[in-house]
Amino acid sequence: MNPVLRNVACFVRPAMLVILGLFFDKSYLKGKYFDAGLEGFLWCFKAIWIRNILRLAPPMPFPVALRCHVSIAKNIIFDPNDLNNFQSPGTYFQNFKAKIYLGKGVYIAPNVGLITANHDTSNPDKHVEGKDIIIGDSCWIGMNSVILPGVKIGPHTTVAAGSVVTRSYESGFVVLAGAPAKPIKNIDIV
Repeated sequence: MNPVLRNVACFVRPAMLVILGLFFDKSYLKGKYFDAGLEGFLWCFKAIWIRNILRLAPPMPFPVALRCHVSIAKNIIFDPNDLNNFQSPGTYFQNFKAKIYLGKGVYIAPNVGLITANHDTSNPDKHVEGKDIIIGDSCWIGMNSVILPGVKIGPHTTVAAGSVVTRSYESGFVVLAGAPAKPIKNIDIV
């Protein structure tokens, strides 16, 4: 990096973090998207504009894109290095009845639904009791997939696009595909 730009960045970055700390929980304003580049800052300023100023969606304690739905932010546990998962369009984190745990290095593609509580079949106006969703480290959840209540996915699992995961695969190291999703391949990590 150019020495002049490096010196400017040394002063501008801390000032931006102070400003962003007025809108977001500071524990989310760290990690690779803030330390190594500007991407995290851009997500933050977009979220402030869309959620805090224009009020097109409710404000969140971390930057969330307009077309990403998070029911209750405090019910999602994730590493700040994985903030990119809340920038993906059409993602739906329905967690008002239970928690969603995302392991380190999880990638979630567009239009993925993580659902912790279903509707009551005898009364669709109500939801049944929620169950936590746990996704292990280094997982990839493909586009248009759905993870249902109570599912636990082990580390290094890939969920193929369009899959519906209805049961747990806690041992991980597998590719899941289909509706309902079933293991189609083991993953060997070298």
